[in-house]
Amino acid sequence: MSVETEVETFTLAEILAVARDSNRLILWNDETNTFEHVIRCLMHHLQYSETESERIAWEVHNKGKCIVLEGSYTEVEVYRKILKSEGLTVSTE
Repeated sequence: MSVETEVETFTLAEILAVARDSNRLILWNDETNTFEHVIRCLMHHLQYSETESERIAWEVHNKGKCIVLEGSYTEVEVYRKILKSEGLTVSTE
């Protein structure tokens, strides 16, 4: 008796897409931080341009939150601690 099996192959891109971590760093609106402080922190720590940092600050102001980083748990956690030490209200999901 013979058993046939089908071999399924995947490309590297397909494997990485499935294995990718979906950790997110979320910046929340609060009543203590100024636009200038938020923009300065995003530019300094996350290397966003001034224009992108302003866009994020406005999204946080208008929608209450904004995803500012997606990546591995370690990367997101490092930046969460950095931004929190700057007084920003951040969380991960």
